[in-house]
Amino acid sequence: MSDLSEYRPNLPAKAEPIELVQSTQPGNIGAIISRIEEAVEEETASIRTDIRFDIKASNARKSRYLYELTRATKGLVEGDFPGDLKVGVERLRDKLAANERAILAHLSAVSEVANLLKDAIQRSETDGTYSANEFGWAR
Repeated sequence: MSDLSEYRPNLPAKAEPIELVQSTQPGNIGAIISRIEEAVEEETASIRTDIRFDIKASNARKSRYLYELTRATKGLVEGDFPGDLKVGVERLRDKLAANERAILAHLSAVSEVANLLKDAIQRSETDGTYSANEFGWAR
C-alpha cells in the first residue's frame, strides 16, 4: 500500500477506504450523497474556523466520494432517480454553493494578505536612493 505520510493528523475527518459500489441501488447512491454532504459541510466549517485546516486532504476525500458517485450512477438517467435522491442532490447542490462561497472568501483573504506582504517587501527594499523622484523625473 502506498505511503500516506502526506496526510497529517489534523485531517478534516477520518480517512476511509474507497468502497467500490457494485450495484446502482438507489440506497447506495443516497449513502454516497450523504457522505459527500458530510464532507462538504465539514470542509466549509473548517475553512471558516480552523487555521490549520488541510485543504489538500479534504479535496482528496471529496474526489474519492465523487468517484464513488460517478461509478454508482453510471448508466442511470436523471429521470430514473427516485424523489428522495433528487431532494438529496438538490440539498448537496446547496451545500456545494455554500462551500464555494467559503472557498472564494478564503482565497480572497489569502490574496489580500499576499498583496500586503508584497507591498511591505517592496517598501522595505526601496530606500529612495535611486528613485525617479530623487532625480526630478517623476511628476
